[in-house]
Amino acid sequence: MAPSPYEGPRSAAVKVIVVSGGVISGLGKGITTSSLGRLLKARGIPVTILKIDPYLNVDAGTMNPYQHGEVFVLDDGTEADLDLGNYERFLGQSLVGTHNLTTGKIYRAVIEKERRGDYLGNTVQIIPHVTGEIKRSIREVAQAAGAEVVLVEVGGTVGDIESMPFLEALRELSYELGEGHTAFVHTTLVPTVGPVGEAKTKPTQHSVRELRAIGIRPNLIIARGPAPLTPEIKAKISLFCDVPPEGVISVPDQPVIYEVPLVLEAQGVGSFLCRQLDLPDRPPEYAAWKEFLATYRRCEGSVEVAVVGKYVELRDAYLSHSEAFHHCQGHLGVEIRLQWYDAEDLPKNPSLVARLERSDAVLVPGGFGARGVEGKVRAIEIARTRGIPYLGVCYGFQMAAVEYARNVLGLAAANSTEVDPSTPDPVVCLLEEQKAQSDLGGTMRLGAQRVVLSDASRVAQVYGQTEVWERHRHRYEINPAYLDRLRTEGFVDSGRSVDGRVEVLEARDHPFFLGVQFHPEFLSRPEAPHPLYRALVQAAIARKEVASPVAPAPTFA
Repeated sequence: MAPSPYEGPRSAAVKVIVVSGGVISGLGKGITTSSLGRLLKARGIPVTILKIDPYLNVDAGTMNPYQHGEVFVLDDGTEADLDLGNYERFLGQSLVGTHNLTTGKIYRAVIEKERRGDYLGNTVQIIPHVTGEIKRSIREVAQAAGAEVVLVEVGGTVGDIESMPFLEALRELSYELGEGHTAFVHTTLVPTVGPVGEAKTKPTQHSVRELRAIGIRPNLIIARGPAPLTPEIKAKISLFCDVPPEGVISVPDQPVIYEVPLVLEAQGVGSFLCRQLDLPDRPPEYAAWKEFLATYRRCEGSVEVAVVGKYVELRDAYLSHSEAFHHCQGHLGVEIRLQWYDAEDLPKNPSLVARLERSDAVLVPGGFGARGVEGKVRAIEIARTRGIPYLGVCYGFQMAAVEYARNVLGLAAANSTEVDPSTPDPVVCLLEEQKAQSDLGGTMRLGAQRVVLSDASRVAQVYGQTEVWERHRHRYEINPAYLDRLRTEGFVDSGRSVDGRVEVLEARDHPFFLGVQFHPEFLSRPEAPHPLYRALVQAAIARKEVASPVAPAPTFA
C-alpha cells in the first residue's frame, strides 16, 4: 500500500532552512541562501541547497536569457536556474538536477504516478498529492547528499499564486519534522524615500503579514536596502513583525557578493541558526575566504576585458563569466574591468571597433542563432590579428573556427550551418546525433564530459594536466573535414573528447588565442578560479606590461 501523502515520516536527522522573498523579486534570495549555507559549512556542518522555481517549465533549458538570465549546467547535464551557480560557488560543491525543483517537474511526477495507479483510485489534488511530492523531493535531496541541513530557496515572492503549493508543503514539512528542525528566513526590501533617505518598514510588515497568513512565521528577516538599517528601524521591524531583535538582519548593497557571508556573520546569523536548529556552534573557518576578499580589495593596476555577446543588456545572461573574472581578481590582485559590447552593434559602429582594439583581452561567450554573428567574427578577427589575448567559449569557439576559415584559409563564405544551412563551407555543423532530434528541452550535448589535451599544448600548460572534465551545452561542432587545412595554417585542435570530437582550438603564432567547446565558467570558484580565465587575465596583464613598460629608476653618478 502506498504511503499516505498527508504526512511524511517524522525525522530527527534533517534540518531545513527555508528562504522566501517579499515585496519585489531580485532582492538576492539566492545570495542570501548561498551565504547561509557558507556560514554553516564554515562551522563544519554538512549542508546542501535546493532551489524551487514555481514556473511550469520542467527546467530552464528552453528559456531565453532575457527571461531568466543564464542557464547554468550541472555535471549531470541538468539545465538549471542561475542560482544553482551561486550555490556551487559559495559552497564549493557540485549539485545535480534534483537540487532544482520546478512546478513542471512536480506536476509531471504526480501525473505519471496517477497514470500508473500509484494513488490507488484517490482523487488527485494539490493537497495532499502535490504538496506530498514536494516534501518527498526535499527529503530525498537531503538524504542523497548526506547533509545535516538542507537550505530551500523559494523563487518568486510571497503572495504569488505559483508558489503557494510550495509554501504550503514547507509549512507541512516544518510540522512533520517537529520543533527545532526548521528555520524560516524571509528576505525583504526596506526602501528609502525622501530627501533624507528615510527607511520605510511598511512593505516588510505587509510581506510578513502575507507569510503569516499562510501559516509561516519567519525566524529571521534579511532586510535589503541601499544603506545599513539604524537600530531604531530594526527595533520597529522586530516589534511589528514579531521577530526577535537579533533576528532582524541588515544587508545593504555590497561591492561584491562574496562579502555577504561575513556581513551576516558579523550580525550573529550563524550562531542564531545554530541555536534555532540545535546545531553545534563551532568557531567558523573563513581564512581562505577572507584572503580572497582582501586580495580582491587591494588591487594594483587594472586590465580591460571586452565581452562581446548578444544579450549584454542583461548582465545576468553572462553571470558565470562575470563571477569567473571576480574570482581571478581575488587571486591575482588586479582590477578586472569588463567592457560589454553588443555583437549586433559592433560591425555598424567604427568607434566601438576602435575601442575594442584597445582592449587588453577579448572574451566571446556562448549563444545561439544568427543574430550578432558577424559582430562576434569581427571581434575575433581583431583579437587574432592584433595579438590581443582571446578566449572563445562554445559559440565563441565555433565562430573562431569560422573567422579563421574565412580570413586565413580564404573560404569567404565559411559559416556554421546553424547560421547558414546552405553555406558551401560548413566549418561548423550539427552534431550527428542531433539530426534526429525534434524536442528542444534537454536534448543537447549536456553535462560533464572528459576532455583529453595534447601534450605540450598551451591548453595543457594552462591546466597543468592532459585530462580534464568540463561541462557542455551545444548542438553544433567543428566539422572534422576542415581540420587538416586549419592545422596547416597554425590553428590546431589541442583537445578532443574520448569519442574524437574537437574540444579545443588554439592559434600557434599568437600570445594567447584559445577556443573551447565547453563552458569553463561553470566550474570557477572564489577559492579556485578556473585556469582558463586566470590564464586569460595573466596574458592580458603581460600584454599591458609590454605595451606600457615601467620606466627604469633614474641613476645618479
